[in-house]
Amino acid sequence: MKYVYPAILYQDDGKVGVTVPDLPGCHTYGNDKADAILMAKDAVEMWLWDAENNGEQIPSASETLPSVTGQTITLIVADTDEYRQANDTRAIKKTLSIPSWLNQKAEKANAPFSQILQQGLKEYLNITE
Repeated sequence: MKYVYPAILYQDDGKVGVTVPDLPGCHTYGNDKADAILMAKDAVEMWLWDAENNGEQIPSASETLPSVTGQTITLIVADTDEYRQANDTRAIKKTLSIPSWLNQKAEKANAPFSQILQQGLKEYLNITE
């Protein structure tokens, strides 16, 4: 899923702090604005990914935030599908069936079954890395 949330950037002890008011507890820091925005993207994606995984309600994004002197309002674009693909790399065991003759040939050739299945699924789903 793709999301867009407004965020507040502010100076804090030589760093740039970021808070996303619509996502409770979603705060991070960066060395400069660019770094802070990248860190915020990661924090927002992690927050939303966790909520999706736990079946929690995703808060709606505010249309606007009040402007405060010394703070910058920006938008953070988050893609939880992209985040999940990059970070949820745990292996899942699947049981499948193939013809006996194919299994014998593959075993004789020391075929890496899991790797071949992953490659085939990526091709089938048009997933590129």
